[in-house]
Amino acid sequence: MIRLNHITLTFPDGESRIAAVDDVSLTAHPGTVTGITGPSGSGKSSLLAVAATLIRPDSGQVLIDDIDATMLNAGDATELRRDRIGIVFQQSNLIPSLTAREQLTVMNELGARHSRRNRAQAAARAGVLLDAVGLKDQGDKRPHQLSGGQRQRVNIARALMNDPSVLLIDEPTSALDQERGASIIELILRLTDELDTSTLLVTHDLVHLPRVHGVVHLVDGRFVEALATA
Repeated sequence: MIRLNHITLTFPDGESRIAAVDDVSLTAHPGTVTGITGPSGSGKSSLLAVAATLIRPDSGQVLIDDIDATMLNAGDATELRRDRIGIVFQQSNLIPSLTAREQLTVMNELGARHSRRNRAQAAARAGVLLDAVGLKDQGDKRPHQLSGGQRQRVNIARALMNDPSVLLIDEPTSALDQERGASIIELILRLTDELDTSTLLVTHDLVHLPRVHGVVHLVDGRFVEALATA
């Protein structure tokens, strides 16, 4: 589970500070996808960065499986992120020289030492995830040999490599047409259910929102609406 309690995040703005996130609270339960929407500059990506423990908020709590990430030092926060959080950025940022399978197995090497799989186990896990995202026969291809939708599927599989309990996804359909975007949302919903992750999904594409489990709408960094959907 991930719970954000009264998160406030400010940045310098001349001689004052501006609130990118202003007293926002939300909870994502295991097996559910919570959409985060709002206009450009509303604080969606800033909120996701706080949830990912990439930015420490000015105030509030980030609870990951009941661990308060805001109370951890930098090293412990990094370990928490490696062990419990999968992040899917807007750009896939795949390593050009690595195959789809290697994009996943390298994540195993970056994981916490106590939870790393051996090479055979990592390769098997990568195969299972590539199959799960519909790329069973594409494991030996490099990024330039894959379509945009396929690269995003590798991106999602990579985020799941270390068995996270929380999955954070930033605008996964922004570079895709409507059909491919819909298939990515369907994939996220299915994997969230099958793997019982707590998923936060930042999206500008309102057409997909009726399919998620709940929606939080932000304007100027403030929580303005929560909608129940699926």
